Amino acid sequence: MKRTIYKIISLALTVVIVAGCSKLENFGDTNVNPAATSKPNTAALLTNVLSQIGGYAFITRGGLYCQYFSETQYTDASLYADNSTDPSPAYAGILYDLENIIITNTDEKTKEEASLNGANENQIAIARILKAYIFWTITDRWGDVPYSEALKGNPIVAFDTQETIYKSLINELKEAVAQFTTSGGPIKGDIAYNGDIAKWKKLANSLRMLMALRLSKVYPGANEYAATEFKAALNDPAGHIETNADNFALTYPGGNFKHPVYNLYDGRKDYGESNTMTSIMTTVGGGDPRQAVYGATVTGAASTKGVPYGWTRDKTETWTAANPDWCYILHINYRQPTSTIYIVDASHVLLARAEAADRGWTTETANTKTLYEAGITASFTKWGLAAPSIAYLSHSTVALPNAFGTGANLSFIHLQQYIAYYPDGLQGWSNWRRTNVPALTPAVDAVNVPPTIPRRYRYHQNNYALNGPALQEAISRLTGGDKMESRIWWDK
Repeated sequence: MKRTIYKIISLALTVVIVAGCSKLENFGDTNVNPAATSKPNTAALLTNVLSQIGGYAFITRGGLYCQYFSETQYTDASLYADNSTDPSPAYAGILYDLENIIITNTDEKTKEEASLNGANENQIAIARILKAYIFWTITDRWGDVPYSEALKGNPIVAFDTQETIYKSLINELKEAVAQFTTSGGPIKGDIAYNGDIAKWKKLANSLRMLMALRLSKVYPGANEYAATEFKAALNDPAGHIETNADNFALTYPGGNFKHPVYNLYDGRKDYGESNTMTSIMTTVGGGDPRQAVYGATVTGAASTKGVPYGWTRDKTETWTAANPDWCYILHINYRQPTSTIYIVDASHVLLARAEAADRGWTTETANTKTLYEAGITASFTKWGLAAPSIAYLSHSTVALPNAFGTGANLSFIHLQQYIAYYPDGLQGWSNWRRTNVPALTPAVDAVNVPPTIPRRYRYHQNNYALNGPALQEAISRLTGGDKMESRIWWDK
């Protein structure tokens, strides 16, 4: 259920921004002791985290790598220039805030006062769910990162293996669901679900399912770890996201807190929907109606003219000048300052269930077609579009052609997942790395040799300088070393 981000401006008055006082230089230095914050307002911290988390559902570099987007002026990222990047802001910012919520609600000296913002257990459970989501987005970009020793005040920390991180995140989500209590007052500062504990539980179970499915190349079997965890989350009595009413989404208030896609075009025009994406949207189903939302001209006129992907700046600028009706990312009505961003929604979960059923992981095999079509429908209707027509669902590029439960329909399901994640660049890129659907061709003018679509972010120079031994151990586990083309653990 989407809620308007309200009263965020008051954060400047109510929350102590420790991160601004301790600028962090590397993964390890993000571990400033959270206990140093004096009397944090946990409701304000939660609001602060949620106000920023929408940005993790729209990461342009990931969207460039999976070819949702094209750059229109500065084309370095889409040509696969070095992508060494530092996640310190996440550790120093929202992860730090979430750790503060947990500590404040755990410490005997502060937990009673913190309970004025909701039951201690419920605040902790929500913080654990959000931490799991953020760490998921981090490890899927770099691979091995600091996790178990992070946020504890230690300057030098180990880089946990991605396998360890994934299994810990899934366990954290499981324990968070069990931790919720019906006692205590309502949760304050919750601008996502307005303190609805049932919806938070559904989100946690949905994330468990999505994380488990991400491991399908490592544990493909119906009785292996991924399928076992998927089934456990699917069958949890607390439920999971099944309708758009339970979506984890945020609607921005405007002012200082604007929708991230709007910010891309606030005086700029550096990105557009790619011609890779528009080609898919004009083909699938005989013409996918979601294109009316996914891209349009600067004025909002209908267009299927995607920006050529992977060209140098001079070629791209010449093309956009000659084609002023090129597609911006999202129709203008959906990228207003006050628009909604979808983080985890029913289409993602329903299509995940359809895939698990087709793999034979679950007992939902007989419902594969129903789940698949329900996932497509949820993707349409969350944007306010009419449900897909019979003609669309029965089209040769959409209808599942094979017997269910054998994995023979996965390419169709994966393509619909790719479409449904748009414009979430990180999830689109991660799911493409897992499935290799659609078949993508590297940028024509790629600068890496041989031209190869990046499969991870490289570690930042600060990590080499300040946490070298731990970093080198992590790099030793990467086949091919610290390169963009090296594959992280689950990307077999």
